[in-house]
Amino acid sequence: MHHKTFVAAAVGLGLVTMSALTGCGSTDANGSNATGSTDTKTVTLVSHDSWAVSKNVLKDFEKQSGYKVRVLKSGDAGQAVNKAILTKDNPQGDVFFGVDNTLLSRALDNGLFQPYEAKGLGTVGAQYQLDKAKHRVTPIDFGDICVNYDKAYFGEHRLKPPQTFADLAKPAYKNLLVTENAATSSPGLGFLLGSAASYGDQGWPDYWKKLKANGVKVVDGWEQAYYQEFSGSSEGRKAGGDRPLVVSYASSPPAEVIYAKKRPSTAPTGVASGTCFRQIEFAGLLSNAHNTKGGKAFVDFLLSKKFQQDMPLNMFVYPVVKGAAVPADFTEYGPVAKNPETMAPGKIAANRDQWVKSWTSLVLK
Repeated sequence: MHHKTFVAAAVGLGLVTMSALTGCGSTDANGSNATGSTDTKTVTLVSHDSWAVSKNVLKDFEKQSGYKVRVLKSGDAGQAVNKAILTKDNPQGDVFFGVDNTLLSRALDNGLFQPYEAKGLGTVGAQYQLDKAKHRVTPIDFGDICVNYDKAYFGEHRLKPPQTFADLAKPAYKNLLVTENAATSSPGLGFLLGSAASYGDQGWPDYWKKLKANGVKVVDGWEQAYYQEFSGSSEGRKAGGDRPLVVSYASSPPAEVIYAKKRPSTAPTGVASGTCFRQIEFAGLLSNAHNTKGGKAFVDFLLSKKFQQDMPLNMFVYPVVKGAAVPADFTEYGPVAKNPETMAPGKIAANRDQWVKSWTSLVLK
């Protein structure tokens, strides 16, 4: 999740995005790589670019655990996972955060993580524990990938906003939707999987043919879609975005309220609730981690109530720990989707690559 969405704006609100490192494996006195069992007083987290945490929350962990935390950011979720897989024999860090259910099988099949049953896992809902038998990853947060709409546009045109996948293919919404490339973007892939869950293995290609005929626009990633093409975001308005529908997150509307220079009385954007796909993000102790003890402590920290309650306004995702409080702005402007589309990890694993290949041929050529 990611998202994952509003980190640049969040930095000014007291969040910390630690300096990126070029590499951080432990070395011995001779300059050789230390063994995976060597523990140090530094824990290195590898994550996507949207990792963020409040300074005081991270400092509390460092004070209580005795470990210093360093962060290596590696692009969006897909890029970060691929880089981690390529370096798994001599990993750049100890813990990876940000692999989601759309990419989970790729990470597990490539042996990216070693088993660790985190403290506090019993407080996490069973529906989020997708690797419960082996504990190679720990669920940390969830969110919903959904189409967002520009309320002002639909009000001015006296047009009812779309609410379902089927609505998006109707003539009334021709040339209004922008989505991300399913081959290069996590929300783009989530939207493809959501359509496949809705229309079935055989039905989704016909649905995308209809979307293409209805003028759907495809861009590489979320930032381009949301900040440049979408007319409903504050940045999109400045950039002259002319698409009032965008594939984003259910948590995007509260961000538009929270980060507005002048707080609006209501969110300027809404969510098409029948277009949502549930995304779950995980963390895991990397195979061959140099600081396994510190890595385990950090994974435990990610399930602490303090961190879980800190996440919503930092990374605009929902906590998975039962009883963790969610800010009022979240529940008012970005409620959890009631009936999101979902897909079993095994089915995603069996079909993802072929579906993306078929999608690319169908939509981009």
